[in-house]
Amino acid sequence: MTTTTPVPENTRARGQASADPSGAPAGQIAPPPKMRRRPALIALSVVLVCVGALASAFAFQSMSNSQEVLTVRETINRGQVIDADDLVVVQIGVDPALQAVPASSAEAVVGKRAALDIAAGGVLTAEQVTDESVPSAGNSVVGVSVTAAMLPAGQVRSGDEVRIVTTSTSGDTEGPTAVAGVVVGVTTDTVSGNTLVNVQVAAGDAPQVAAASAEGSAAIVVDSQE
Repeated sequence: MTTTTPVPENTRARGQASADPSGAPAGQIAPPPKMRRRPALIALSVVLVCVGALASAFAFQSMSNSQEVLTVRETINRGQVIDADDLVVVQIGVDPALQAVPASSAEAVVGKRAALDIAAGGVLTAEQVTDESVPSAGNSVVGVSVTAAMLPAGQVRSGDEVRIVTTSTSGDTEGPTAVAGVVVGVTTDTVSGNTLVNVQVAAGDAPQVAAASAEGSAAIVVDSQE
């Protein structure tokens, strides 16, 4: 006769607990899983660190190159006298090639004239300021009102050398005549919609240009600026 001896419950429990899912013997702590290195993430981290360093260096350099310069509050037309209220001091990084007027020279600028049209918010430069008055000696400024068909579209700006071509509508047979001039300002007549071009011409030519403008027989021709 075969006799079967039952196995105690605590013995069977110990036998079942001897195997760990991680493969470690019973009673021992399984080693931590090995971390997989990801080269792409490491490279991305290095790139971000470099970009941050370059950005910091650029910001530092910009701050170190910044200086207080003059800007204009509102647009100043060519020939207009520059007042103290027209100027605003700002601190920005400026290219030395721009020849910006430093804030310390504000008193020297006030009372002078704009050699060119200066847009609102623009940095004031040395070439935009002049001691010469407009009109200069021996010249006159005449306002020439022209329709859209009487001047090149979008081509006329302050400082342009132009010719005012006058054609008479009173029956003269001499044909058109041309008067040389320099544009000192361009505005729009809100009433008629015409463009008003202020032109500096020789004083002797001013009556002819003014008469042609009043008659509506003046046209603006832009010549080469080279």
